[in-house]
Amino acid sequence: MSYIPTVEQAHELLERYNKEPFHIQHGETVSKVMGEFAKEYDPENVEFWKAVGMLHDIDFELYPEQHCASQKKQLTVKLPRSTVLHELDIDEDMIHAIISHGYGICIDVEPTKYMEKVLFATDELTGLIGAVALMRPTGISDMETKSVMKKFKDKKFAAGCSRDVIRQGAEMLGMELSELI
Repeated sequence: MSYIPTVEQAHELLERYNKEPFHIQHGETVSKVMGEFAKEYDPENVEFWKAVGMLHDIDFELYPEQHCASQKKQLTVKLPRSTVLHELDIDEDMIHAIISHGYGICIDVEPTKYMEKVLFATDELTGLIGAVALMRPTGISDMETKSVMKKFKDKKFAAGCSRDVIRQGAEMLGMELSELI
């Protein structure tokens, strides 16, 4: 019987499959961002959104060559990305949400629900914002949108964060880029 893990269970799974502190921190960060969006757009399902954010890169260290950040060709749902989730007997709606964050990058599963679009839009964006925060003496505490927008325009800064994916995510959500940031 498939299940929807709690945020705590999702964190334990993330740590089971990922050992690099950066990947664990990224999962935690995306989970928190998803939780904040859920509070506004789907308050009855905050825990679900947060668990999806926590698990979105669960297979990154296992299959980096097939993960979205390093693969540009279309893949199918049957590759290891979903195999890990299926082996864990994760709920199919959660699996769809998790794998859809790679839409157009490494998989042809389109984000259709608002929550899936938020994940698609914010995954890369959290990396960019995190990089901007590292460059600031005060970190993220007093960061303004204009600081992120300035670095967004500098393609050499945090070059691994796809500006195209961030833009596409904002469009999916019907938001201006500055509003998403």
